[in-house]
Amino acid sequence: MSAIDARLAELGISLPEPVAPVANYVPFARTGDQVFISGQVSMGPDGLVTGTLGENMDLAGGQAAARLCGINIIAQMKAACDGDLERVKRVVRLGGFVAAKPGFTDIPQVVNGCSDLMVEVFGDAGRHARAAVSCPVLPLGAAVEVDAVFEIA
Repeated sequence: MSAIDARLAELGISLPEPVAPVANYVPFARTGDQVFISGQVSMGPDGLVTGTLGENMDLAGGQAAARLCGINIIAQMKAACDGDLERVKRVVRLGGFVAAKPGFTDIPQVVNGCSDLMVEVFGDAGRHARAAVSCPVLPLGAAVEVDAVFEIA
């Protein structure tokens, strides 16, 4: 078992099967030493987490949804690395999208649910640049969507 797999187990995280794309795109694209992970929505073991922050979902619920996005990103990354997460040299960037009603301003705190997970799993290599924005609606009614860029060995 790799150190990253052991860390996931220690955190009580079981990676799901990577989610198949719902449109005309691929779940990840590798170029050189970078892997671009397509946006992963807040899908968990109980299905898709839907909602709008500041309307029918609170900050803690949004952070939990963003964490699910992070788990799905790691699952896609594992597939991109042929099952070997030890190839991850760095989480370069996350792009977070939060379904929120106008006036909800805790967007960065919501996306921290994903950012914090990257640091928990990958340590200092999980520290990344980031964008966090709100929008009125996300695909399938998801509460949160996050995409990512990784550097690999």
